Amino acid sequence: MRQVQAQPGAGAARMLIVGDSISAEYGLARGQGWVALLAERLRQQGHAIEVINASISGETTAGGRSRLPALLKAHQPAYIIIELGGNDALRGLPLTSTRENLEAMVEAAQAASAHVLLLGMQVPPNYGAQYSRDFAQVFEDVAQLPGVALVPFMLEAIADPADLQRYFQPDRIHPNASAQPLILETVWPAIEAMLQ
Repeated sequence: MRQVQAQPGAGAARMLIVGDSISAEYGLARGQGWVALLAERLRQQGHAIEVINASISGETTAGGRSRLPALLKAHQPAYIIIELGGNDALRGLPLTSTRENLEAMVEAAQAASAHVLLLGMQVPPNYGAQYSRDFAQVFEDVAQLPGVALVPFMLEAIADPADLQRYFQPDRIHPNASAQPLILETVWPAIEAMLQ
């Protein structure tokens, strides 16, 4: 886990990001990821918010769910961004479990009086049209819980199947450094709205 402080100060609110490799700077130099760019933008705009990146490469929704209570206790965040689910699909885990885990995380966050933003993901076309629809629907369903904001597909700006080399690392799964500012631009409007 890495802490990125957007603006020092004892009175700073905390924003907790609980995600997987997409948010954990997998394959990137430290400070290049979208979370680090978010912290810098918050600082530049004068928001007294401390960004805590608790993302772990390979994390599933079950892992995030099990870690969340301790994270809530340790950091007492005012805002929580949940970016999980992709590894559930890669491992073929039941979508019912993914939904239940995300709902439990949302409920725990809200019980701790945190605002919640859910970052949705999509699976590659080779998973099949029905599975792709069902997977995307998980995020839509969880976002129906009261007070949950949703970015339906956080990689929307970079996921061009015809040009994956431009914004993805050689594995064609993890975004490269050039993609990170575009990811931030995709999620920023929802974050900005959450701060209002």
